[in-house]
Amino acid sequence: MTAFQPRVFSGVQPTGNLHLGNYLGAISRFVPLQDQMPALYCVVDLHALTVWQDPEDLTRATREVTAAYLAAGIDPKKAIIFNQSQVKEHAELAWVFNCIARMGWLKRMTQFKDKAGKNQENASVGLFAYPNLMAADILAYRATHVPVGEDQKQHLELTRDIAQKFNNDYAERIKELGLGVPNPEPNPEMPDELYFPLTEPMIAGTATRIMSLRDGTKKMSKSDPSDLSRINLTDDQDAIAKKIKKAKTDPEPLPSEVKGLEERPEANNLVGIYAALSGQTKDEVLAEFGGQQFSAFKPALSELAVAKLAPMCEEMKRLVEDPTHIDAILGEGAERAAEIAEPVLHDVRRIAGLLEARYGHR
Repeated sequence: MTAFQPRVFSGVQPTGNLHLGNYLGAISRFVPLQDQMPALYCVVDLHALTVWQDPEDLTRATREVTAAYLAAGIDPKKAIIFNQSQVKEHAELAWVFNCIARMGWLKRMTQFKDKAGKNQENASVGLFAYPNLMAADILAYRATHVPVGEDQKQHLELTRDIAQKFNNDYAERIKELGLGVPNPEPNPEMPDELYFPLTEPMIAGTATRIMSLRDGTKKMSKSDPSDLSRINLTDDQDAIAKKIKKAKTDPEPLPSEVKGLEERPEANNLVGIYAALSGQTKDEVLAEFGGQQFSAFKPALSELAVAKLAPMCEEMKRLVEDPTHIDAILGEGAERAAEIAEPVLHDVRRIAGLLEARYGHR
């Protein structure tokens, strides 16, 4: 192998109530990438177990995320669509990475602190260590690119740290076995040959972080007690229009330049949503609507959101009503994913000195 094959990997947790933030921050960005390089899009159901999940709800939500992938335009003939738990290599590589990663690295993860809150002693070990599983999700396929939101950037940096430590710890073994790829960016801290790539995060777009419609300082979330705070991907046209109409704003007209959105979180959020849905920049949106009141901007945003989201929402509902079809897509995707991950884990076992049982793995 002379270079790492470009490959994209990303995933969405099946924790119910997919919303506009999931779509604009993740799923909508997956679609064009499937035409640019080999792509794997995973429903990360093992990650969902880091907090308690009702088993029936987890099954339903796994199918719902899959339906969202399909309704958004991801083609299972182009990209691999599967759920994480069907490919055992994720869990096996995660254990290896548990032994590679350092406690201090994980203690710096801000998402664990946010999710565990003040009662960290009662948080699950899985919640603490799940960035290692995320690294395994990516590196089981030696993925080179991962589209993520800003809030996941720290975890991608950890993935790179884990890959780098594995490459360093086993540098001689990797070279001895002839499994290395020439380091594209040689430096004194890295060996000349790598087994795992240093995956690049793809953080782009005008709305990688969608905020609540009721509070522009908080991220849009399924856990917000107010359903008016989010646009769900299961909402119909009337619900979408109603939520945009009731979205919190301020009394000032829209500015003509992006700088004018500073200190105006609700205005910034709505302009960002319009930009993302229309494929424009915030500057372009403000060039059209700058100086206008929200009474003029909201109807335009509502019309755009309904036009973009309603057909997808309807297709999602149709797909969810056919679980057999969804399960077949996930099963076929898992087989294709395993064909990539199995050889990687075979290499990892050899590199680490783990003896392999001589029987069929699947």
